[in-house]
Amino acid sequence: MRLRISPQNGMPLYLQLISQIKYLIASGSLRPGDEVLPIRVLAEQLVINPNTVARAYRDLEGEGLLTTRRGAGTYVSERGSPLARRERVRILSEHADALLVAARQLGFGLEQALDAVRDRAKALGMGQGDTNHE
Repeated sequence: MRLRISPQNGMPLYLQLISQIKYLIASGSLRPGDEVLPIRVLAEQLVINPNTVARAYRDLEGEGLLTTRRGAGTYVSERGSPLARRERVRILSEHADALLVAARQLGFGLEQALDAVRDRAKALGMGQGDTNHE
């Protein structure tokens, strides 16, 4: 689990951790049943207070994304979460925003941007009906 935090970011450290762990779950890098690093280990790696990691894990557990097994560790929830889908949609929306801003800056309109996406999808072997069902 590769996480990076930045005290200069302006966002509280525990929120940075939450955001990054949600991304890892939503992207499939962390799957249901995967163990996350113990609080102390992650705190040492990131050189932060263990209470910061504990708070992030507690909040993620409260959202149903993590589950703690007494004496056995903390794991990505087996039951899945509708949040994971919402998080994936949020991530995709951020990428779409970046694409549309770049298109506008380069002087392209919406239809030209959509044509470019369709061309790239074909090149990558994605059909119009391709979806990721849960």
